[in-house]
Amino acid sequence: MKKEKGITRFFGANLAEMLSDKISEVYKDFNKKEYIKAIHTNCGNLTYTQRIELHAEVLKLHLPKNYKRAVKILMNILGEENKKETGMFKEFYWILPIGKYIEKYGLENLEISINAIEEITKRNTGEYAIRPFIRKYPEEVLAVMIKWAQSENFHLRRLASEGLRPKLPWATKLDIFTDDPTPVFKILELLKEDEILFVKKSVANHLTDYLKVNKDPTVKLIQRWKASDNIHTNWIIKRATRKISID
Repeated sequence: MKKEKGITRFFGANLAEMLSDKISEVYKDFNKKEYIKAIHTNCGNLTYTQRIELHAEVLKLHLPKNYKRAVKILMNILGEENKKETGMFKEFYWILPIGKYIEKYGLENLEISINAIEEITKRNTGEYAIRPFIRKYPEEVLAVMIKWAQSENFHLRRLASEGLRPKLPWATKLDIFTDDPTPVFKILELLKEDEILFVKKSVANHLTDYLKVNKDPTVKLIQRWKASDNIHTNWIIKRATRKISID
C-alpha cells in the first residue's frame, strides 16, 4: 500500500472508526468490527472519491435493509449545523459517505432522500448526492431548489446553485438543462444579489460553466445583470467572466 497523502488519508479505516463510533451510539446492532475491517482491507490504493464510495457500500451492508430506517440512523449522527462558509473538506468531511449513501441507494425514495440531502448540506454538501435526483425528478427537485435558493440557510442557497452546475468538478456532467437553461437561470436570478461569498462563488462558477456549454443565453443573462448597480451582482459577473470574454 502506497503512503497516503493529502485528503485521501482521512477516508480510510480512521474514518470507519469515527463513523462506527457515532453510528453505534444510535444503532446498537451496528457491527463496528466488521465495518472497520472491511474498509481497512479494501481501501488500499483507492482515491478519496473511491474510498467515499467504498464507505457507502459497506454502510449499506451493516445498516438496516429498510432505507427509511437506515437514513433515520444516519441523520441522527449529523450533530450541530455548520455555521461557517466551508465546504466538504473541513470539520464535517466525515459526512461525505452519508451523502454518497443517499446518492447510491435513495433514488426510489424522493422525499426521504431530499430531506436527508437538505440536512447533510447544512453541515457538509449535497451537491453530488442531488444530481441523480435532478435527472430522474427534474420538476420536483427544481421546485425544492427554488425554495432552497430563498432559504435563510446560506448552505442551502449555495446548493441551489452548486447542485445544478453542468460541469461540477468530480461529478458527471449534468446536461439535462444545457439546451435550455431557463429553469436554472430562474434559480440563479434568486441568488444574484446574495451577500454571502460562499454563495456568490458558486453562482459565478455556475455562470462560467454555462459560458462553456451554452454561451449565447448566458451572455444575454450576464448583459442584463450588468445593468444592476448591486455590488454583489457585479462581483459575480466579474468573477464569472474573468477568463472568458463575452464581448
